[in-house]
Amino acid sequence: MTEGDLSNNCRVVSLPVQSNKRKVECVGAAFLRYHNIKCHGEDALFQTTDSKEKAEEVTFDDDVEYLRSLDPKDWKSQDHYAVLGMKNLRNKATDDDIKRAYRQKVLKHHPDKRKAQGEEIRSDDDYFTCITKAYEILGTPIKRRSYDSVDPLVDDSVPSSTEIKKEGFYKAFRKYFEINARWSEKKNVPMLGDENSPREQVERFYAFWYEFESWREFSYLDEEEKERGADREERRWIEKQNRVARAKLKKEEMARIRSLVDLAYSNDPRILRFKQEDKDKKLAAKRARQDAVQAKKAEEERLMKEAHAAKQKAEEAERARIEAARAERELMKKNLRKERKAFRDLCKSNNYFAKNEDETVSHMAAVEKICEMMKVVELQDFMKKLEGEGRNAFLKTVKETDEKLEAERKALFDTKKVEDQKVKKESALKVPIEWTPDMTQLLIKAVNLFPAGTNQRWEVVANFLNQHSTFTDEKRFTAKDVLNKAKDLQSSDFSKSSLKKAANEEAFDQFEKEKKKVANHVDDNSISKIDSGAKLVNGTSKPKAEDQSKQDREPSKEDRSWTKTEQELLEQAIKTFPVSTPERWDKIADCIPNRTKKDCMKRYKELVELVKAKKQAANLSK
Repeated sequence: MTEGDLSNNCRVVSLPVQSNKRKVECVGAAFLRYHNIKCHGEDALFQTTDSKEKAEEVTFDDDVEYLRSLDPKDWKSQDHYAVLGMKNLRNKATDDDIKRAYRQKVLKHHPDKRKAQGEEIRSDDDYFTCITKAYEILGTPIKRRSYDSVDPLVDDSVPSSTEIKKEGFYKAFRKYFEINARWSEKKNVPMLGDENSPREQVERFYAFWYEFESWREFSYLDEEEKERGADREERRWIEKQNRVARAKLKKEEMARIRSLVDLAYSNDPRILRFKQEDKDKKLAAKRARQDAVQAKKAEEERLMKEAHAAKQKAEEAERARIEAARAERELMKKNLRKERKAFRDLCKSNNYFAKNEDETVSHMAAVEKICEMMKVVELQDFMKKLEGEGRNAFLKTVKETDEKLEAERKALFDTKKVEDQKVKKESALKVPIEWTPDMTQLLIKAVNLFPAGTNQRWEVVANFLNQHSTFTDEKRFTAKDVLNKAKDLQSSDFSKSSLKKAANEEAFDQFEKEKKKVANHVDDNSISKIDSGAKLVNGTSKPKAEDQSKQDREPSKEDRSWTKTEQELLEQAIKTFPVSTPERWDKIADCIPNRTKKDCMKRYKELVELVKAKKQAANLSK
C-alpha cells in the first residue's frame, strides 16, 4: 500500500477542547472590502484599486526653464507646487505624491547628476536649493497649511452682479462656495443645493456659513522671521508685529466670507420665496384674525338685534297686558256701577227696608257703605239674598259691614300707634346722653376691666354700662357714645375737670365723717400716746397748738378702707400695667380715683402679706 492510498483511507478525528471566549477585532483586506460595501456601496470596491491606479497615473511636470529662472534667495515668492511639478494638483496632492515628485526631481536635478552630465553647476545660486525648499515647505503639514492659506492661485473674489445674471444664482455661487469650503475647520460642509432643496436644508446651509470657522492663517506672509531676532526682546517684538498683521488679514478674510454669504442670501431665490411664504402666512393669519373680529362683531350685532327685537316684543306684550288690564278694570268698574245702581234701585223700591223715617236715613247711609265695601260678585249674591230674605238679610249685612269697618279702623289705629312709638324711640336715641359723675366712674371702671385687645371692646364696654345703669329702653349707651366719651376723657385736662372737683368734694365729705367717728371713739391708749408725746408748757401737760391744729387738718386717708369698686379697679390696673411698665404705680393710681400712688403701693403690700399668710396657714394645716 502506497503512502497516497494510506492518506486516502485515513480519517482525521478532532478531539474536543474547552473553548475560550476571545475578543477579536475584524481586520484585513476582506473586512475592509465588506466595510466599504456596507458604508459606501459597491463603488467602494474599486476605491483602493482606483487610488493605486491613480497614483500610478499621476505624472509630474518638469519645467526646466521655470526651475532655472528661480532665485534661491527669493524662495518665498516661488510656486512650490510648480517647482515639484504639481502645479495642477496643488492642495489635492497627497503626502505620497509630494514624496514621489521630490524623489523624481532629486534623481534628475541633483547637482552631482547634472555635473556628471557635463553641466556647469553654480554652487551659490543653484536652483536645486529651491527644490529642497519647496519639499521642506510642502513636506511639513504645518508649513504646507501656512502656504496653502496664501496660495496665489486661489480665487478670493466674490461674484459680481453681472456674473450672477449671466450664469444664474446656483451655478455662480456653487463654484465660490466650493472654493471656500476648503478653509472650513469642520468636515461635511453643506452644499448650496438647488431650487428643490427643502427649507431646513437651506437654513442649515446659511447657518453654517454665517458661523463659518476657517483654519486659514497668514503666517507665511510674515515680513520677518522670529528666529532672526538678535535677542529675546527683539524676537518678542517681531512676534507681536507678526500677530498684529495676521489678525488684520484674518479679519479681512472673515469679512470677505461674510460678504459672500450676505450676497448669496440676498440673491437666493429660495430665500425670497420663503420670505414671501412667511409674509403670505402672516397676511393670512392677519386676515383670519380680521375675519374672526368681523364675525364676532356680526354675531354681537345679531345678538343686539335679537335682544332689541325681544325687548320690543316684551314691551309690546307688556303694553298689551296693561291695556287688557285697563280694559278689564274699566269693565269691572262698569259692571260695579251697574250692580251698584241695581242695588240702590232695589233698596229704594223696598224703601230701604226701613219701618220708619229714622231707619230710612240710616239705611240709606248703610247702602252707600255696602256699595263701597262689596265687589260685583258680592253685590250680586247680596241682591239674591235680599230678594229671598228681605229686611233680615239687609240688617245682617249692615251689621257685618259695620263690624268690618270697625276692625279695619282699629287695626289702622294700632299700626299708627306702633309707628308713633318707634318714632319716639328713635328721637330719644338721637338725644345725646348727659354723662353724670356716676356714669363716668362706671365708664372708667369698664375701660380698666376690658383693656385694649379685647374682642369688640367698645361694644362690650357699652353693654357693661347698660347692664349696670338704670335706663329706659329708649335711651341706652352705644359703642360710639362710649368711644367718644373715652376719647374726651383722654384728651381733657383732668386737673380742671368737674370729675376731679366732684371727687374732691366726695373725699372731703368722707374725711369729715371719719373725723367725727375718730373723735367719738378715742380710747385710753391713744390719749396716753398723745400725753407722752406732748411737751409740758408752764408745768402742765399740754400739746402745742400748732401740732394739734396739724393733726386736726390731716385726714386719715391711709386708715380709710378700700371699697369693692376700688379693689376691682386696683386688680385690673395691676393686670393692665405689668412690672416692666415705666412709672407703673403712677399709671395705676391714675386709674383709681381718690387714691394716691402711696395708697396703691400700701394696699398691694397688704394683699401680698395676706396671700403669704393664707399659704402659711394652709401649709401648717397639712
